[in-house]
Amino acid sequence: MKETDYLQYDAVALADLIRRKEVSTREVCEAAIARAQRVNGTLNAICQPQYSEALTRQPAVEGPFAGVPFLLKDLAQEQRGVPCTYGSRGFKRYIPQQDSEFVRRSRDNGLVIIGRTATPELGLKAITESRLWGPSRNPWNPQLSPGGSSGGSGAAVGAGIVPMAGANDGGGSIRIPAAYNGLFGLKPSRGRISVGPIAGEAWTGASTDHVVTRTVRDSATMLDVLSGPAVGDPFQIPQPPQPFAKLMQQSPRPLKIGLFTSSPYGTEVDPSCIEAVEATGRLLQSLGHRVEYAQPQYDGHDLARCYLGLYFGEVSTAVERARREFGARESEFELETRLLAMLGRTLPVPDYVAMRQRWNHFARALGAFFENYDLYLCPTTGQMPARIGQMETPAHLQVVAKLMLALKAGRLVHKSGQVDQLALDNLARTPFTQLANLTGTPAMSVPLHWTRDGLPVGVQFGGRHGDEAVLLQLAAQLEEAQPWFEHYRRTEHL
Repeated sequence: MKETDYLQYDAVALADLIRRKEVSTREVCEAAIARAQRVNGTLNAICQPQYSEALTRQPAVEGPFAGVPFLLKDLAQEQRGVPCTYGSRGFKRYIPQQDSEFVRRSRDNGLVIIGRTATPELGLKAITESRLWGPSRNPWNPQLSPGGSSGGSGAAVGAGIVPMAGANDGGGSIRIPAAYNGLFGLKPSRGRISVGPIAGEAWTGASTDHVVTRTVRDSATMLDVLSGPAVGDPFQIPQPPQPFAKLMQQSPRPLKIGLFTSSPYGTEVDPSCIEAVEATGRLLQSLGHRVEYAQPQYDGHDLARCYLGLYFGEVSTAVERARREFGARESEFELETRLLAMLGRTLPVPDYVAMRQRWNHFARALGAFFENYDLYLCPTTGQMPARIGQMETPAHLQVVAKLMLALKAGRLVHKSGQVDQLALDNLARTPFTQLANLTGTPAMSVPLHWTRDGLPVGVQFGGRHGDEAVLLQLAAQLEEAQPWFEHYRRTEHL
């Protein structure tokens, strides 16, 4: 199978070609590996290739994706006997003893794993530039970031190495790379996809696994593959009346959609992101939907504080785990990670619990919004992709951070009010995605806009808990009305 032919198909179509014996599994796998070997030197998307294993492994003969090449994100999505580094030197000795539920279901449905994709350390940034693996780059412009934390997966799919790749989203990490790489990215509802058996809930329920894809039907079909509880999961979410792959083929009813473009944190929003949302609003109206300016009413600064409190707790716990289980040293973690871990260790437990309880405020506010609207529409990101290296902590701030660590000044920082500024500094470029994580609701980024310079701009839709079907139906309608697959020809030259 020629590389140029391979690039024209999504995962569903490739599986159909294999099923009809028009091409063999090995030929498809060889085409994916050839593409990877040609472009990964530029993009640095795949951090742990598994090419020889992929060529020798016999995939499941049944399943909707039998024989289709696939990449896993190197954060969770554990494979038995394969290092899972979380983008960190502190986790490089972590070798899982069992497959995650995500990996098991992917393999059981025929996907052929050809490697693992890069992520920032512990998935903590909206860029993918870890000290362990180096920077991953955007296929639309290699001088720019592909976003994060699923940046390696976003770059790989945007460049056509695979038609879809594993991703996860604890604050926008599916949707942000989807927006920056011209892809479709759905973050499912809390509880839709099991994170077992290694965890019960990821990031206290804020994070979930899924994929980034080039087509809506690939995402819908993969949601069918991954959905459903595993033994011992803390709760179950009702399954849809039909498979998502069938439900998405039905036209959505006329929807009432609230549109907004202002940042909930009061930060600046790029004109290209605003233009993309407003153009989408006009397209929706032409399709018979009702669009009004409206947004959920909640305290954005409080949401930012609560979200950063989650960061503090999760990072300090992860660093302690790496020390305890893998013998990680302090120096093996990046400076920003060490600072967040210190802030987590010094955050009083009552303060952490109070922030976790305030997630309820945001869920109630969003529920009140959905009393009057079916969906919300807003930018996926507040800014266009950063340049490689642009988000590096300035030298003078690195000195300050090292001094804080040396003085063990975590409690002082919490009392000083600097945490509020830290929250805004960390979230200013991506202020629109965290709401769906803290409320456990589904949200998606749809690639409906490109700038004059040829960069993709995603728009975000969010819906009620458990209502992925409506999102997928609308996404399929938009994909038909304004197809985006032909845009990927621009990345073929890599």
